[in-house]
Amino acid sequence: MTLSPPAVPSKDGQSTDDRGLSTIEVVILAPVMILFILVLVAFGQLVDGRGALDGAARDAARAGSIQKNHATAMAEAKKAAEANLTDVCAGPVSVVQTSEGFEPDTIFTVEVSCEVRGLAMLGLDVPTTLTASFSSPLDPFRRSA
Repeated sequence: MTLSPPAVPSKDGQSTDDRGLSTIEVVILAPVMILFILVLVAFGQLVDGRGALDGAARDAARAGSIQKNHATAMAEAKKAAEANLTDVCAGPVSVVQTSEGFEPDTIFTVEVSCEVRGLAMLGLDVPTTLTASFSSPLDPFRRSA
């Protein structure tokens, strides 16, 4: 069994014994590091959600632009957006047409929005509803049936 050397007093009479100091540092720093990692994960989910929402808006606009009538176009646009955002959104997916009409040789624009998981997992009440918009020209050779 090895005995540790006795603590040597410094010039001002205080002991210079450092035993247990690293344990205190870990106890103080560990929660801070864990919180930092959780914040990084939450912001990563927001960035991933933004990319997924942009892709969903693109797919929704394209799916709607190849349909023959307006009702079918909106139904297919919503279906395409929901299919892309199943693992990203925490709530319902909203698909709204922002362009006017559904005439040949015009632009079909949709706006897709949903509530993305993110900072809410940390208990922070930060609004995480993201919106993306995309336009696609109405295909002159749209489906005939």
